[in-house]
Amino acid sequence: MTERKTRKDAVRNREALLAAAAALYARSDSPDEVTMARVADEAGVGKGTLFRAFGDRAGLLRALYEARLEPVARTLEAGSPESRRSPEARIRELLDAVACFKLDNRRLAAAIEAGGGSSSPYESDHYRRWHEHLCDLLAQALPREDVSFVAHTLLAATRADLVEHLVGRQGMSRDELRTRLATLIDRIIRPEDDPTRNGP
Repeated sequence: MTERKTRKDAVRNREALLAAAAALYARSDSPDEVTMARVADEAGVGKGTLFRAFGDRAGLLRALYEARLEPVARTLEAGSPESRRSPEARIRELLDAVACFKLDNRRLAAAIEAGGGSSSPYESDHYRRWHEHLCDLLAQALPREDVSFVAHTLLAATRADLVEHLVGRQGMSRDELRTRLATLIDRIIRPEDDPTRNGP
């Protein structure tokens, strides 16, 4: 009975800590403002409980990031009925989901990409999944291109620091950012439809 209660307490504490960290990142002006002490205070637990649950700040960031990645994961795994008929549509849908995730989690994503969750954002599990899936889709849409480089380039357009610069500092709206990203994707994967290109 005591062991079961301890496990329930641990689960409850973990959920409270993740919720507290998410709230702090949403309210903060900078990812650096969110310290382990502030997260513990916000959740109403001791710092020892926080460190036991996640190990360190990087562990907390990774756990929170993965917990909030579900919409992107659903897009990656399934896609809409329309997009399943076309690799180009899947590419647009996946990158739009990534961009929306970054828009909804700007401070958290910035903290992860600044190295708070791993040695490099390009070595994280979720980035590798996104890149690998994009490569598969691009190989169908652009069979003669270096799809690995193109996938990295498209994902770079959704980096949190760029999203923060465009939306947070330059005032670009969410809809405008998504529209411009879609236009960029189309120019890369359907260059023959780009009216700005000069034909031979």
